[in-house]
Amino acid sequence: MGKLQSKISFHTTKYRADGTGGQTGPTSAPQQHSPAHTDAVTSVAALKPDLCVSGGRDKSVAVSSWRSGAALRRFIGHEREVTKVTSALDSNRVFSASRDKTVMMWELHGTSRPSQHFPGHDLVVTGLAVSPDASQLCTGSRDNTVCKWDTETGECLGRAAISRNLVTHLCWVPGEPYVIQTSEDKTTRVWDSRELQVAHTFPAKQHIQTCCDVSQDGRYCLSSSSGSAGHGAEATLWDLRQTRGRVCEYKGHFQTTTSCVFLPRGPTLAPSIATSSSDSTVKVWDQDTAGR
Repeated sequence: MGKLQSKISFHTTKYRADGTGGQTGPTSAPQQHSPAHTDAVTSVAALKPDLCVSGGRDKSVAVSSWRSGAALRRFIGHEREVTKVTSALDSNRVFSASRDKTVMMWELHGTSRPSQHFPGHDLVVTGLAVSPDASQLCTGSRDNTVCKWDTETGECLGRAAISRNLVTHLCWVPGEPYVIQTSEDKTTRVWDSRELQVAHTFPAKQHIQTCCDVSQDGRYCLSSSSGSAGHGAEATLWDLRQTRGRVCEYKGHFQTTTSCVFLPRGPTLAPSIATSSSDSTVKVWDQDTAGR
């Protein structure tokens, strides 16, 4: 594979702040911006069509512009590394989780202090999922628990514990009361947020499940696997309506697949997904054929 790639001439596209772009050669310099963080970035999520939110080892949460790359707001309140960030798209609320065992809510147009705290986990918080209307929040932790919160009051509305369920990621199903969760116990679970009960558990994989995502139509979910030396490290497509087994697998990474995401579908583009890996690559796949 490496020999084949070395024979291919790659070109990049340079996107400007006004949204235009042009083909450039491989030596073109990218635009440079002042960094939003002073240490490694640990998580990133879409906030609005033109904004993103990120969290870092510097304990901060930053709101930045997709177009200009400029950091617009910076929130500081956690005592340790930020592990996850999320937001309901088109919402003015940002949520962050940390190794300090807490979750905080920030107002995009508010003060630099958190507008709500969600304490209650016993270990690092590793999963965040907010409802589409931003009224409820689900959190998961390495303490084997999943919690549901009222974002207005900060009240814990439910807490569920499953032995060995070390949560790695959470995501909310659009338009539904369901939350998808991946775990170090190698399973992907579907939670009914109304009663905070497991509605379905997909067949266990051979490796730790590291991340999950849900398609915009709410029909499919993805999970990604740990792995090494070409074993494991796949992403798996599941049908949330026909939950008997996996639909498709995307194999090609040589180390742990750390993240998986459904890509926005254009009017002339086939459904696609993207995966990132500890092998220093990002791959884009045809969702239906698993072709790269």
